[in-house]
Amino acid sequence: MQDELLEMKNLGKTSVQWLHASGIHSPDELRKLGSIAAYQAVKSRGFRASKVLLYAIEGALLNVPWNNLSETHKEALLAQLDHAQAH
Repeated sequence: MQDELLEMKNLGKTSVQWLHASGIHSPDELRKLGSIAAYQAVKSRGFRASKVLLYAIEGALLNVPWNNLSETHKEALLAQLDHAQAH
């Protein structure tokens, strides 16, 4: 069976395994959660994911390579993450 998450930009075997272990099994589930919540789900499982995973998920949802995200976009993601972690 083909894993649809692997077909998304930026998502490789390890990141998809982490997403599966976090209860995210499809692009639709990933879209519903969004990049911040998906990243937090992975981190909450104890995986040592860097901020690049956050950017990779965001890029996957936007269908662009993560390194094409602007610095402003990345900073906004980090601000959203900080806000989410504070609450």
